[in-house]
Amino acid sequence: MDIFLKTIGAINDETRIKILKFIDINGEVCVCDIENSFGMIQSRVSRHLKILKDAGFLKVKRVGRWAYYSIRDPLDIFRQNILKEIGFLDIELPTLNKECITNDTSK
Repeated sequence: MDIFLKTIGAINDETRIKILKFIDINGEVCVCDIENSFGMIQSRVSRHLKILKDAGFLKVKRVGRWAYYSIRDPLDIFRQNILKEIGFLDIELPTLNKECITNDTSK
């Protein structure tokens, strides 16, 4: 029941819904990409991402000092349906603003 409540709590916030849809559309993104795109400070972005990760929506990959978030795969039916419903919402999202420079050549 705990993960169910975390999931419901995670989507009970407009900013988190926007971040979730943003990641779903853009694929794997660095925390700094979300900061730059949404015009938010790092601590606020990280808090929202932690809540979404704890709720089972996101996975994180660390490369050096950078953290990249993407939709967890596989995603259970419950979360798949939530993402599908969020996809139908008419939400204005910012354009992906990639300003982070990494030494990782695979990016």
